[in-house]
Amino acid sequence: MSLSSTTGRFQLAAGAAMVAAGRLAAAVVIGLAVAGSALASDRWLRNYDDAMRAAEQTGRPVLTIFTGSDWCPHCVTLEKKVLDSQQFLAWAENRVVLLMIDLPQQGISQEERHARSRVCIKYGVRTFPNTVLIAPDGAKITAQSGYHGQTPEAWLAALEKHVPAPVLAENPEDEGRILSSIDEAVETARDSRKPVLLLVSRPSDSAAKTRVATLIKDPEFDSLTRDNFVVAQVPPRDESSGEATGQPAGAAVDLLGGENLPAEAVEVIVTEDGETPVHVESGSQPATRIVTGLRRFLANRQASRQGEARR
Repeated sequence: MSLSSTTGRFQLAAGAAMVAAGRLAAAVVIGLAVAGSALASDRWLRNYDDAMRAAEQTGRPVLTIFTGSDWCPHCVTLEKKVLDSQQFLAWAENRVVLLMIDLPQQGISQEERHARSRVCIKYGVRTFPNTVLIAPDGAKITAQSGYHGQTPEAWLAALEKHVPAPVLAENPEDEGRILSSIDEAVETARDSRKPVLLLVSRPSDSAAKTRVATLIKDPEFDSLTRDNFVVAQVPPRDESSGEATGQPAGAAVDLLGGENLPAEAVEVIVTEDGETPVHVESGSQPATRIVTGLRRFLANRQASRQGEARR
């Protein structure tokens, strides 16, 4: 055997060893990144049904990340650069339900793999990483695929307009502040001499529910209504009718003018007696415009009362 032949075989073996070492190093890097990100993953649910139950209870959308933790480098980078960042965690708190659908090559049962794959199929996910924002009723709100090295702020900007303002922690003083009955609101208003402000929307309409939740938690709206109104959130129809349409019934007929409430619509209606609207705002407007209209109504109401007192 010639020296050159022996040298060639040695170089070939050395090259193969270097390739194997490189693959091992890459696997170690991914493994370490996954282990590091796991420290911040306690906030994430891993089961789709659990996440949807949480969404239904809180009214928050589900931010779902589809990932392959032990084989997808871009997934690992997304977790490290964005999902584990303080900017993302602060943004997500009290705003979304976090769900991670992980399809690793190893480490999960075949049954669990099938369950997670069904979620991928349900939302049309074919590439990883993939981000899907899901409404509490299970509908897909928006999606974005891949990760291209964006900062947390840039990555979140694509989602921001689809996610309501954060729902703040419950305050014991707020218990019972938002009533659920027109009759109860009118009775309470009679004692406090405040007008009734009704937030009217379809109970099964997730988009309308999100708008109502966002409005209630708006600081300006909260401050104004807390001091000046009795607030109730009510459906556009009499629940006892058993009908599932937007056709109003009972006391809501006059308040909505007998019209159907369109999908995703929210009506902000002020009434003194629960039957006659004295001020109406569309809930699709920005909160600042709604607050401005309500302030104008209060000023006119005060001026009218002062005029009546002078007569």
